[in-house]
Amino acid sequence: MAAIQLSCPISDEEIKTLKAGDRVLLSGTIYTARDAAHKRMSEALQNSGKLPVQIAGQIIYYVGPTPAKPGQVIGSAGPTTSGRMDKYTPALLELGLKGMIGKGYRSDEVVESIKKNKAVYFGAIGGSGALIARTIKSSEIIAYQDLGPEAIYKLEVKEFPAIVIIDSKGNDWYEIGKQQYQS
Repeated sequence: MAAIQLSCPISDEEIKTLKAGDRVLLSGTIYTARDAAHKRMSEALQNSGKLPVQIAGQIIYYVGPTPAKPGQVIGSAGPTTSGRMDKYTPALLELGLKGMIGKGYRSDEVVESIKKNKAVYFGAIGGSGALIARTIKSSEIIAYQDLGPEAIYKLEVKEFPAIVIIDSKGNDWYEIGKQQYQS
């Protein structure tokens, strides 16, 4: 099965067509945020009701890229464990976040919020940060520069490889894979 080409940000219509297990290639704009940035965004929402980036319709990649070597756009950019962002994720999905990229399982609360808000969770392959970095064509820090690699970056990507782990209906590729293995 060929990978599905998607332009970012992705539309609600495209999200509806994605199924757990689909391989995708993402091209366009995505944002990064890890633990520290999520904490700051949560505090900003509580204090002012505003985020430093317009999150509606966007995708967040859970990554803290390493510094770029001379001639590179970005250093290694492999995914981090998504579960660490779970306590912040439902609030962002309520604000219109449409996708997340990371690795690992998500909490039941996040899965329910993905279904409620018609979003999607993509998985990227851990340990392949140098290869993933090749798909990143530009990188710009747009918020929380003092956080270094945990700042919020705006990335332009071309054919960033990912797998739909949890689709907008709540189907979970990890659970499907276990069931297939057991039978």
